[in-house]
Amino acid sequence: ALFGVSFALWGDNPFFHWYNHALAQVFFHSENIPATPDRMRAFLFAPLGGTIAAAYILLAYIAAYPFKRKEKWTYPAIILAYGTWVLIDSACCLYYGMYIQLIGINIFSIIVKALPLIGARKAFFPGKPNS
Repeated sequence: ALFGVSFALWGDNPFFHWYNHALAQVFFHSENIPATPDRMRAFLFAPLGGTIAAAYILLAYIAAYPFKRKEKWTYPAIILAYGTWVLIDSACCLYYGMYIQLIGINIFSIIVKALPLIGARKAFFPGKPNS
């Protein structure tokens, strides 16, 4: 969630330099985003960062309460929500050539989300093998 807030409010900070540099190279064939589009980038990072923060706050709430109580709906809800994101985002990354996002963000996010789900699978589905 803090990542999303910092992305929304201060998307041109040094922590995001690699991402902004990749955007400049892919979309402007330049080392930096030109001034006019950079203003638009700053605006677009606001709702994107807010959405990231909201999604992780919701995930934390689900994980802390209903997921912890093994409520069956939470397992497929998390998979469906983040599966939808990863498919759409990864397809766009491939289409636009933003491979650094695909590798640096999406694959890392898949692993971080998949490990607890794999570990909890047996608790949610005790009759099925944990594969």
